[in-house]
Amino acid sequence: MTKVNKTYKSDAFESIHETVSDLFDTGVVGKQTMRKFDKSCLTTIHEFTADEIKALRKRERVSQPIFANCLNLSKDLISQWERGIKKPSGASLKLLSLIEKKGLGAIL
Repeated sequence: MTKVNKTYKSDAFESIHETVSDLFDTGVVGKQTMRKFDKSCLTTIHEFTADEIKALRKRERVSQPIFANCLNLSKDLISQWERGIKKPSGASLKLLSLIEKKGLGAIL
């Protein structure tokens, strides 16, 4: 089984989730219970609006080029997000969620 990179709310949640995951793998815990633990232990990711992305960048007091560099993206893509032309997805959403919760320093 391939390990997936997951972001937990805390170290305690990580320990609890890993224990329940092992129980799920052995068949002791069902899918429904596993889903409940996923929901309660893992960091939630929501869709960001253009205004939220811009506000997040401004909260961190960085320019578009600096923000793009931190996310390993192009400045043009950040600009498109902030104008609502494109929307972040996948790993970019996860990084934005981490920045929202813990600040830009969490990904540097």
